Amino acid sequence: MIKRGPKIPPKEFAARRAELMGLMEPGSIAILPSAMITSRSGDVEHVFRQDSDFYYLTGFKEDEAVFVLAPGREHGQAILFCRERDPEQELWHGRITGPERAMQLYGIDDAFPIADIDDILPGLIEGRSRLYYNMGVRSDFDARLIGWVKTVSGNSQAGTRPPGEFIQLSQLLHELRLFKTRAEIEVMRHGALITGEAHRRVMAKVEPGMSEYQLEAEFVHELMMSGARAAAYPSIVGGGENACILHYVANDDVLKKDDLVLVDAGGEYEYYASDVTRTFPVSGRFTESQREIYEIVLRAQLAAIDMVRPGNHWNQPHEAAVVELTRGLVALGLLQGEVDALVEAEAYRCFYMHRTGHWLGLDVHDVGEYRIDDAWRVFEPGMVTTIEPGLYISPALEKVPARYRGIGIRIEDDVLVTREGNEVITQSIPKKIDDIEAWMSATA
Repeated sequence: MIKRGPKIPPKEFAARRAELMGLMEPGSIAILPSAMITSRSGDVEHVFRQDSDFYYLTGFKEDEAVFVLAPGREHGQAILFCRERDPEQELWHGRITGPERAMQLYGIDDAFPIADIDDILPGLIEGRSRLYYNMGVRSDFDARLIGWVKTVSGNSQAGTRPPGEFIQLSQLLHELRLFKTRAEIEVMRHGALITGEAHRRVMAKVEPGMSEYQLEAEFVHELMMSGARAAAYPSIVGGGENACILHYVANDDVLKKDDLVLVDAGGEYEYYASDVTRTFPVSGRFTESQREIYEIVLRAQLAAIDMVRPGNHWNQPHEAAVVELTRGLVALGLLQGEVDALVEAEAYRCFYMHRTGHWLGLDVHDVGEYRIDDAWRVFEPGMVTTIEPGLYISPALEKVPARYRGIGIRIEDDVLVTREGNEVITQSIPKKIDDIEAWMSATA
């Protein structure tokens, strides 16, 4: 169990707001609604999680809120609309921050009751030439926003005017989110430590006859005991052939002695995601066939990680992984031909169907462009990416020798781009065959 870790300080949220305002056009305004509570079934609701963009700018974790940035406003540029304190509601549902405390706790310049938004927000919009807003994400809020703009348009007072241009807020905000600050990196490192403890736990606890969901339960137990209150995404625990299903989440099969089990799971700590995959033998020992496939994937992952460095572009890790995977498949006789020609023809795709990574941050598949002006984006310090090659040898591939069919292996780590190269922030989790077997033997 890991001790309590770092948090994002209030001054960081204020710095993000200031940086965003510095990118906004003069005479503009930005509006961002919070996430909504959604129904799960009947009168049961899904656990609330704040919208990542909203959290990035405010740190505020409650629903029924709207955040506004109005650069140059005399009475405060950062404005929050939120629920008022209500003792009866708090008795049933928990504490409500309220406008006054929101200003004190979150460094917000000005705050109002959400019930007053129809009266106040049109006045904030009035006279602003541009409105930054993520149109098309929330249709219900789109309609309300258009209504407020129409209110400004219909005002007969001389000199009033609505914004003449709507701009997607994500164009600016997601570029900021792509580059992690020192505080964000510390939070993500801590989340990686928690996720590492959870992966080591499942390696130690696995045994033949266990259900996949029982292994998932061991993972979630370690997350919560160490301060990550939830998984960052639905965990994949695929034993045997189930590991060949890329997004397998049923997790309801029984783990067999001679099978591998693929565990793709990560914790969410302070809203930041970890995303890690390890594949290991239920028995604690790899078979020869499993070793052969595993070593190919590991070489591919190490080659891809080596390509994550400033100046290299986004696709280079994928290119390096594909070459190593293809070379290994040729060595085993699962592909025939010259490696370069097979790569060019994408002959590997019947064994490897996905790309080698994605951005990581407040979202598991985090925001940020992968291409700019039709060219692959260049890595820069502060970016965080996953590196996750795999091989999935479907039982349906009858031309493949029987000893390989049904083997699915993926190895995934979270990699920070640094000035010197990279840092694998999930490196504490065993992934070499000897290290996995030694760990499982020592904890059996």
